[in-house]
Amino acid sequence: MAFSLGTYRPPILCTAAINNNTNHSLEASYIRRAAELADKSAGFSSPHPNFGCVITTAQGKVAGEGYLYAQGTKPAEVMAVEAAGAGSRFATAYLNMEPGDCHGDHSAVSALVQAGISRVVVGMRHPLQHLRGNSIRALRSQGVQVDVLGEDLKSKASEEAQKTCLLVNAPIICRAASQVPFSVLKYAMTLDGKIAASSGHAAWISSKMSRNRVFELRGRSDAIIVGGNTVRKDNPRLTARHGGGHMPVRIVMTQTLNLPEEANLWDVSDVSTIVVTQRGARRSFQKLLASKGVEVVEFDILNPRDVMEYFHDRGYLSILWECGGTLAASAISAGVIHKVFAFVAPKIIGGKNAPSPVAELGMVEMSQALDLLDVCYEQVGPDMLISGFLQPLPDVTPVIPSVDETFAIDPTVTPHESSIIFFYKTWDPYGAFSNFSPHPIQMPDKNGDYATWSSVEHYYQAYKFSEVDDPLARDLVETIKSAKSPEEAARIGRSMQRQRHYLVRSDWDTVKIDVMYRALKCKFSIYPHLNSMLLSTAGSVLVEASPHDLFWGGGRDGEGLNYLGRLLMQLRSEFLGESSTSSESSCLAV
Repeated sequence: MAFSLGTYRPPILCTAAINNNTNHSLEASYIRRAAELADKSAGFSSPHPNFGCVITTAQGKVAGEGYLYAQGTKPAEVMAVEAAGAGSRFATAYLNMEPGDCHGDHSAVSALVQAGISRVVVGMRHPLQHLRGNSIRALRSQGVQVDVLGEDLKSKASEEAQKTCLLVNAPIICRAASQVPFSVLKYAMTLDGKIAASSGHAAWISSKMSRNRVFELRGRSDAIIVGGNTVRKDNPRLTARHGGGHMPVRIVMTQTLNLPEEANLWDVSDVSTIVVTQRGARRSFQKLLASKGVEVVEFDILNPRDVMEYFHDRGYLSILWECGGTLAASAISAGVIHKVFAFVAPKIIGGKNAPSPVAELGMVEMSQALDLLDVCYEQVGPDMLISGFLQPLPDVTPVIPSVDETFAIDPTVTPHESSIIFFYKTWDPYGAFSNFSPHPIQMPDKNGDYATWSSVEHYYQAYKFSEVDDPLARDLVETIKSAKSPEEAARIGRSMQRQRHYLVRSDWDTVKIDVMYRALKCKFSIYPHLNSMLLSTAGSVLVEASPHDLFWGGGRDGEGLNYLGRLLMQLRSEFLGESSTSSESSCLAV
């Protein structure tokens, strides 16, 4: 989750400094522009960072721009090169962050090299240890000059530009360093610090303009979390309402599971809801929620730290907390809140028992108060929005140790068994195995004509509705095919399967494994580097590590069927058999 850069302006320099730092100031402005472009995809690109690219000619003219729209779509660098065309020759590319293609895929680096880019300026290195420095080394090995802000380019302007890059990708930086999702606490309060009247009534404290900003914040998050009290009193929907393809998951955190049987959050036709609770709480109510399609996750001891670590393991990048004061205080005390967005309305409501945004933190002196960092003030309609970090952004310079490096430091830490290879998100070392990876495939239709699909997931979701004699089903196939990202294709396919099950082909349950197999075989047949990567895993068990998909994934505790991993191992065996047969034929020919 990234945040709007607002009205940021470069610092004013004295005349003497301008003469010495003109190039740095100009280049810093291009880096800031790349960061602004990257910010456009916030919420859509998860679990990837936000990438932007600006290409300028030797004369300083912008020839092309691009940004990563979502996981599974073209990299920012490819988009910028395509926009620049011949203008890329001997040009300079400005990137807010070092490219981080999924393992085995070097399309971003290749696009820059093949387009004839002579120099690349990078705002910051990739924060993930297994990707940091890889693209920079690859570019330099191809003769491209690479300059990194803070390393090769040092000036006040460069420092400010790099800070902009850090803010745009604060979620992945914090997630990589803290092993919990980047969490933002949002609340609206009156001028006298109340989030509701003494009666509990809270609609509406802030203005419509402020509420629209909240919808924007939701759309830039992977999930929204509330407490049980919010569900009982407000019955929220927690929708983004921005019309885009990304819809954040709704999470309810409740210890007792004392929740109403009917609630807006139990409608999962458009977006999922997850309830996290104490182990053993209201088993009968858990069954009721499950019958509505709501996922229930139990914890031995329910606390914000364990819940956030769990959602980190599920691949969540950013979470927006819209809870009451009690849960907010618990989350702050647990150290999982990174940033605060406070909307202050010019209203006074009073009330000795009226709730405040943060409950008891155990502080008795003002010297104990938590100070916000990098505070920003913005007027939103009649309200004032105050935002700032509760924790400083981690330094991205230190290398985050890998599992093997950690084991070398501390032998009590047991690394994963080398015979098992896990993959899940496209940022994983073997993330290119995912059906969401950005590798278009060409598949035949019922007439034998070949059509291009943006990803395996696009093809798989559309096939659910193919060859169904209904105009709505045919339209749905085209809608999924044209979806901008695999995530959007999956969202459309899954929601329509729930809402209009009569449009799904009758044999879907029996053919879906074969559909996925054929799509995967096409993918690993037409991309040599993916084929090589798959063959390199010979002797290892492949596990799709999704903790919540118990059919295609391995599940949280290995209880899943892992059909995606099985299909990849089947393909690997077939490819190895073909390679062996080919080698024998060559020997016979000799």
